[in-house]
Amino acid sequence: MTDVVALGEVMLRFDPGEGRIRTARTFQVWEGGGEYNVVRGLRRCFGLRTAVVTALADNQVGRLVEDLILQGGVGTSLIRWVPADGTGRTARNGLNFVERGFGIRGALGVSDRAGTAVSQLREGDVDWDALFRSGPRWFHTGGIFAGLSDTTVDVADEAMAAARQHGVTVSYDPNYRPSLWDGRGGADRAREVDLRLARHAHVVVGALGLAGPRPGAVRVEADEVRDALLDVAGLLPRAEVLATTLRKVPSAGVNDWSSAAWSARAGFVRGPEMSGLHVLDRIGSGDGFAAGLIYGLLTAGGDEGGPTGGARPLAHLDVAGLSRALAYGTAHGALTMTTPGDVSMASLAEVEALMAGGPATVRR
Repeated sequence: MTDVVALGEVMLRFDPGEGRIRTARTFQVWEGGGEYNVVRGLRRCFGLRTAVVTALADNQVGRLVEDLILQGGVGTSLIRWVPADGTGRTARNGLNFVERGFGIRGALGVSDRAGTAVSQLREGDVDWDALFRSGPRWFHTGGIFAGLSDTTVDVADEAMAAARQHGVTVSYDPNYRPSLWDGRGGADRAREVDLRLARHAHVVVGALGLAGPRPGAVRVEADEVRDALLDVAGLLPRAEVLATTLRKVPSAGVNDWSSAAWSARAGFVRGPEMSGLHVLDRIGSGDGFAAGLIYGLLTAGGDEGGPTGGARPLAHLDVAGLSRALAYGTAHGALTMTTPGDVSMASLAEVEALMAGGPATVRR
């Protein structure tokens, strides 16, 4: 049995360390992907059983990505393997080159992902009814997967609708990436897709991405977050929790980091505030927040069945439960920024120590 399943692309990330992509001579490689990073964090940090639905071209690069996924403990039985033709004419694996940034130089991502195996998924390729009958409690996907191609939008819609039908809690993260929509309708088309898919979601992570007429059109100040989330709630009457990270970026290496959420039962809640947080690598921190939030919601109220049993996790969510979920998300996202790569290297003990205000002293 799997606790949480994600649908998304898993790319091979090339990291030049402290250097630049255009002058690098060596790269460290990691696996990463907006939706995958969430279940990876839920497995390695929070101990839940997770799996990823994706597709990979069956060559040595695809098998490297699989090996990295296996090291992260995420289940690989739902990977769809696509025959490789030797040059990537018909299907290939996605690559992502990422600079961490430093000081006045911001982080930079250059993806190479057109025509990937996962972008060619279509409705009917996955037996969602069989998957959700197997017992997962939570399903997560997002706007990065949906933005890969015209067909992946339909796959996400099909998967989210099936999850709801089977009583599985559904989360969605808009996660707007301009590069995915360039030449394909831009921000306006991305907004159409997000609203189409988010209507299936019980939980929307990164909900401020749906504020305003299109992604990135408005900047929401701290004192405007509550009203902005209420506006988004008006667009998504079936959503039960809307959550968001809050970040100010004085420099690439120092961020002010916090979070907030709204729910129909608990109202508006602010998360912990971490000012002047020192950052090594911010990529994946929003996914780290999502993982901690989901863990907090799955275990809210001391569910006697633990994260793999009991009532639907949002059924009795109160202010204390939502605050606790935000604290897990904020702390885990913060710790994700202290290590290189997309994925979390934090432990549950470290997350809970940070939640309790523990110092960053040497432990021996």
